[in-house]
Amino acid sequence: MSKEKIVLLDGNSLAYRAFFALPLLTNDSGIHTNAIYGFTMMLQNILNEEKPTHMLVAWDAGKTTFRHSTFGEYKGGRQKTPPELSEQFPYMRKLLDAFQITQYELDQYEADDIIGTLSKAGDAKGVEVVVISGDKDLTQLASEHTTVCITRKGITDLEVYTPAHVMEKYGITPIQIIDMKGLMGDASDNIPGVPGVGEKTALKLLKEYGSVEKVYESLDLISGKKLKENLTLNEDQAFMSKKLATIEVEAPVTITIDDLQYKGPDEETVKSLYEELKFKTLLEKMSSADEVDVPVEKIDVRIEQDTESLHLADAMAFHIEMYDENYLASDITGISMTDGESIIYIPIEQVKQSAKLKEWFGNTNTKKYTTDSKAAYAALMRYGIEVNNFDFDLLLATYIASPSSSYTDVASVAKEFGYSAIESDETIYGKGAKKKLPEERILADHAGRKAQAVWKLKPIMEKKLRENEQFELYHELEMPLAKILGKMESTGVKTDLGILQQIGLELSTRLAELESIIYEMAGQTFNINSPKQLGEILFEKIGLTPIKKTKTGYSTAADVLEKLESEHEIISFILTYRQLGKLNSTYIEGLSKEIHSDGKIHTRFQQALTQTGRLSSINPNLQNIPIRLEEGRKIRAAFVPSEPGWIMYAADYSQIELRVLAHMSQDEKMIAAFRDDEDIHTKTAMDVFGVDKDSVSSDMRRTAKAVNFGIVYGISDYGLSQSLNITRKEAQKFIDTYLATFPGVKQYMEDIVADAKLKGYVVTMMNRRRYLPEITSSNFNLRSFAERTAMNTPIQGTAADIIKKAMIDMDARLKAEKMEAKMLLQVHDELIFEAPEHEIAMLNKIVPEVMEAALELDVPLKVESAYGLSWYETK
Repeated sequence: MSKEKIVLLDGNSLAYRAFFALPLLTNDSGIHTNAIYGFTMMLQNILNEEKPTHMLVAWDAGKTTFRHSTFGEYKGGRQKTPPELSEQFPYMRKLLDAFQITQYELDQYEADDIIGTLSKAGDAKGVEVVVISGDKDLTQLASEHTTVCITRKGITDLEVYTPAHVMEKYGITPIQIIDMKGLMGDASDNIPGVPGVGEKTALKLLKEYGSVEKVYESLDLISGKKLKENLTLNEDQAFMSKKLATIEVEAPVTITIDDLQYKGPDEETVKSLYEELKFKTLLEKMSSADEVDVPVEKIDVRIEQDTESLHLADAMAFHIEMYDENYLASDITGISMTDGESIIYIPIEQVKQSAKLKEWFGNTNTKKYTTDSKAAYAALMRYGIEVNNFDFDLLLATYIASPSSSYTDVASVAKEFGYSAIESDETIYGKGAKKKLPEERILADHAGRKAQAVWKLKPIMEKKLRENEQFELYHELEMPLAKILGKMESTGVKTDLGILQQIGLELSTRLAELESIIYEMAGQTFNINSPKQLGEILFEKIGLTPIKKTKTGYSTAADVLEKLESEHEIISFILTYRQLGKLNSTYIEGLSKEIHSDGKIHTRFQQALTQTGRLSSINPNLQNIPIRLEEGRKIRAAFVPSEPGWIMYAADYSQIELRVLAHMSQDEKMIAAFRDDEDIHTKTAMDVFGVDKDSVSSDMRRTAKAVNFGIVYGISDYGLSQSLNITRKEAQKFIDTYLATFPGVKQYMEDIVADAKLKGYVVTMMNRRRYLPEITSSNFNLRSFAERTAMNTPIQGTAADIIKKAMIDMDARLKAEKMEAKMLLQVHDELIFEAPEHEIAMLNKIVPEVMEAALELDVPLKVESAYGLSWYETK
């Protein structure tokens, strides 16, 4: 046999398998990525294990094939592809292009037929062929040279079909699979077969007679009156079903095996795609080191030891060089500065001793241009240096001008806008175990290039922002906010370790109680955290209906258990046990490790990340502490005032995104509901279900709430069906009724999509842009995702901009009132403060006043506030 190995993949089948095997995931750009990620993992496993010399991914070309001329209802029972999967297909194709794997589709034929034709060609040459699919129909292709691997549940578990395995499993040859389908049919493809004939009967007939043709030649010999009657009455259907199940092995494909040569991935393109999709784990696993551009120009950086004789201009670019990205903890190695003429580097020891530098940074008249003003402010605050009058921030300017790009360091930002004379931090420091501080001359040169990049890019970036009418958003919103966030990060929030530990003890006690209840219901002890053992208890001992299977047994994923909750009371206890276990490990133990020596947690707010403009929080993430469970809410009790006699105070916007939607859509009913201060979810339920207020049940309101917020996030029938645990048909009916009830919303959606197609982007009320190049794509899936993004980004983005504006106004108001109160956290639509008890009355007055006046809408902004001795007590 030739040393060549051809691997043929059934693209659609594997994509579906990946989509349903993994939970619905989205990245920071709002793209659903579960299928892409699962598909990528499959692909990498296949490449590693099979090591193909030739490779092809075959795709279905469309809904109609030559089989439909035989039977119009072929595959007629299948539900339409969820849009959350459809939008991922183009990225899977881009991924295959990056891996330099041949892709092919053929009009009127299925992927199976392409695979069948090429596997036959490989067979004829005596070449080893491996076929991989999620569809057992392809097992008919198994032969001496062709192995068919079928994915079971999950994405890595494969069942290998050779002629011997087919014989062992079914007692027939691979080619007889077609006859088996002819007799028993295939519900997944809507192949009818013979009524009353299942797999067992079909196999019995084939073992005795060999084929559908031989079965009908031997009808007189077949025992069983009903079976004979069914076979007789459905002879045409049996032969038609066999024809439908037969994979075409002589399809008119225009590529040959020689066209399928596989030489390996284009690693730079793969890396770029992983960065776009935010596949951080896969990026880290890439074995090849980054290749960087050699700096194109030499620069002269002077290492300055005598800072007191320095001439510091009224406007300078500077960069704070640090060993690690966490500027709240990493040591500063030095500061580089330039006035456009000379470039200096000041080691940290000289910085700490320099009164002149401290005066220059604190001066409200000298202009400072830098790479990341928030990081610079917070880092220098640790050394007792306060910075005033930031006038340019390269990171924020880049973020506003190009929000969809992903930047890892200053070098990648600079290169995006034409300045390539900087090497990556990884090149200078190394990575992983090899990371180390370079000698001072190398460090000075590296930091100096960053300061020079800021100076050179400032006019370019500001010109672009002005052309886009975004300079005000950048300079009046994001720039002032950066300093406020830096101050909040430096301030931190006091965290009582004793309270965290007490909550941990309570959770442990509750977990032990739940454990006992679960053991009693199960009738034995077992490891509840073991999916294998739990699956055996639920599906073998208790006898619940299995919904999914995995490589190791039954699936006990949360979505599976939730569907079984009504079947047995043990399920709700298991779900609660899991939730409390996660609270204990992730939040009690996790937050305990994040408390600094000052007794506070100092989270970092990522300001230049999301395309909607929302802030996110890391190290730790304080925006995602679960609050649906009372036990989760209690974790907030550990966040307390930093001073005796101080109080925690929280204020949050009520339904801000729906209020923005009402304003943007100008829907009369929605505007009236908010102006009349009605409960919007109850009002929506009244209108959608056609009932009066007193007849709105809690389920009706819950459905209305899901649709309300779903509309804001561009929900599909599939997404809503998953949220409400209803059929997609019912979900679509809710959406259609909603849009008919609120015609202004429907018109807004149509108008915003049309405008996006004209301009290529959408904007928030404060002119934040999100570019949507796929909005005019001929590819339906790419275009559909872009259209949904066009609908929801202006709403989410405007809501994000409003709370940012409120934070700036609030900071100014606290200073104007000469108050001691401090803003500590922003959690989506909520602001958290601490203040002396005597200032609470004033906060109660000014916080709602300032937040509700942040932006004028045609409906009132509404703020709800509360205070107490902990964050928990503010609710």
